[in-house]
Amino acid sequence: MTSPHILLIDDDAAIRRSAGQTLELEDYDVCALDSADKALPLIDEDFTGIVITDINMPGTTGLELLERVKAVDRDIPVILITGFGDISMAVSAIRSGAYDFIEKPFSSDLLLDVVHRALEKRALTLDNRRLRRELQAQSAPGPRIIGSSPAVQELRRLVQTVASSPADILLMGETGSGKDLLARYIHEHSPRREQNFVAINCGGMPESLIESELFGHEKGAFTDAKEKRIGKFEHAHGGTLFLDEIESMPMSLQIKLLRVLEERAIERLGSNRLIPLDIRIVAATKADLRALADAGEFREDLYYRLNVVRIDIPPLRARPEDIPLLFQHFALLASAQYEREIPPLSAERLHQLLSHSWPGNVRELRNLAERYVLLGEACSFDLGDETNLANPATGQGLAARVDQFEKTLIQTELARHGGSIKHTQESLQLPRKTLYDKMKKHGLDKNDYKG
Repeated sequence: MTSPHILLIDDDAAIRRSAGQTLELEDYDVCALDSADKALPLIDEDFTGIVITDINMPGTTGLELLERVKAVDRDIPVILITGFGDISMAVSAIRSGAYDFIEKPFSSDLLLDVVHRALEKRALTLDNRRLRRELQAQSAPGPRIIGSSPAVQELRRLVQTVASSPADILLMGETGSGKDLLARYIHEHSPRREQNFVAINCGGMPESLIESELFGHEKGAFTDAKEKRIGKFEHAHGGTLFLDEIESMPMSLQIKLLRVLEERAIERLGSNRLIPLDIRIVAATKADLRALADAGEFREDLYYRLNVVRIDIPPLRARPEDIPLLFQHFALLASAQYEREIPPLSAERLHQLLSHSWPGNVRELRNLAERYVLLGEACSFDLGDETNLANPATGQGLAARVDQFEKTLIQTELARHGGSIKHTQESLQLPRKTLYDKMKKHGLDKNDYKG
């Protein structure tokens, strides 16, 4: 359930009704309650709004509520409603952290003015927090998870939850979706970050060599084994081993991998001595391993062993609101690498980016951004996509294509401004009510875009 924008608490039903109606007429989300005890469960560290409360109420008073709110988040604005004789008490409360007070009886204009300022302060506080988090992420070593779409926010939350655990992980994603970068991100944000990250492509190595690459060998283990060799498993001791295209691993090696996963030990080729390992396995695939297991093309027991923690990487077409941010990020990297200025991106080219289905996912977008920096206006954005929204072959009429473009633009601006309605309406040059109407039409919720 989405948190209310404004919590209004007063034991006087008439004040709740009149103040609530005044705020709702201005399109504010209001939850009116008759006691502070009912409000407390709605206030946590994720609360994005403000609190308006009467001071003198049965049970928990407004001043006690103020104290409890500040214990949760000292930056939540609390506006006090005061009666005759409460002014000195309210002034004292402001010194203790209350945002402001309104004396009964109060006008609608006064209420709206104080509420507007309090909400702006809260929005600024949340924006600053989001920016600090983004700056910390930008300055962190290694790859980053870039994007503000709900799909990427959920991916980021899941990865942050499992990164510090010792569990092996299975990454599922289409070609070019960034499985290798996500594996490195997991390693860099785990307790193993100071140890080796070892990557091996199971589909890019001859079957005759992959066993020696993974397990290593002793001198004389086979004809060309002139020296002892440390394998990838052993080299990753204390760190992370990334097995890309795990679906391409030969069946003969899958049983040996299963044994490593279960015993956390290996034997080099030509040796009978078990070498204990402290490693984390991150496997990645673009295939449906469940279907391959059912078809007898992948070991079912290995599938279940790898599938303990599974992370699905959303394709780029499922998060179009991230495309402008990703394109700008890749363009900045290319600009620094090639020492070229980034040409301004026209509305027509932005439309082409947002309309493309991106079968090559993030890798395809990065390649285009690099070409754009190198070639400038000469770079073709004719992506040759039959599913392009501008292509009549989609079967969509003009109204449907305009609606889709409108939705994508609103999503992009909401994501860019962290869900701030004020900044989004300013950037789109829309009245507040018009923006809310269009968001309702497209099923968009500002809270999905908050950092």
